[in-house]
Amino acid sequence: MQFQQLQYFVAVAETRHFTRAADLVHVAQPSLSQQIKALERELGADLFLRARGNITLTDAGEALLPLARRILADADTARHEVQELVQLRRGRVRLGATPSLCTGLLPDVLRAFHDRYPGIRLLVEEGGSHDLVRELARGALDLALVVLPLPTPSPALTTVELLREDLVVVSSPEAAAPGGPGQRSVGIADLEGERLVMFRHGYDLRELTVAACRAEGFEPDLAVEGGEMDAVLGFVRAGLGVAVVPRMVATRSGHGLRVTPLARPGLHRTIALAHRSDVAPPRAARELQRMLLER
Repeated sequence: MQFQQLQYFVAVAETRHFTRAADLVHVAQPSLSQQIKALERELGADLFLRARGNITLTDAGEALLPLARRILADADTARHEVQELVQLRRGRVRLGATPSLCTGLLPDVLRAFHDRYPGIRLLVEEGGSHDLVRELARGALDLALVVLPLPTPSPALTTVELLREDLVVVSSPEAAAPGGPGQRSVGIADLEGERLVMFRHGYDLRELTVAACRAEGFEPDLAVEGGEMDAVLGFVRAGLGVAVVPRMVATRSGHGLRVTPLARPGLHRTIALAHRSDVAPPRAARELQRMLLER
């Protein structure tokens, strides 16, 4: 049974005339008649009683008509749904990002995307780069914002560098300034002896900060550890210690914080947009990708 045959059958049932039905579906009348006969052979029953000037439905035709109409309506709905997706009226984007990027980079971009495509659902998953790479690989995410280099490089992923961001030191204005009063910038070595508020294990910023301290020959003194971005900033505001965070986060969440740049060469991180190499992201995800790259 072919979709086209059902179209022809419904056209004849509604017009009760083969020639008018052929005109309605824009096909030659002999072709329409052949397809109707093929459908009857497939079903093993006549669908029409044919008499000159009088075409009526058989019992089999009466039984098929509502089913055929439903199938055609469902097909039309499916076509409409796909067109909606293609035209970015509906759909979803599954985006992964590290917590610091959810705080710093994403709010403005996602607001702009939502304003342009209000029918697209945005599903955001926070996690470290290692977790996000795993979720991408298993198809649970369309796109992910990750920190380079990847913890486990994968040829199955395509990454495009998005930005290179400076890291800064944040502290409570009520506590002593890191490196001493009047310092416009501090070096990593100046953090020796400072109490640090540290992110949880698996956090890209934790690994970067600890590695930088060790490169200067000391182990960081941790006042509090194990927090996510909001918790770390809250602990710093409370005066529990200082933290090394991305400049975007410090700028956006800087209320109640002293922000001190790191002296050259400083610390930086490279943010990239990743997706699977073997599967093209959905249309809505590609549009969000474009907006992120053009931000």
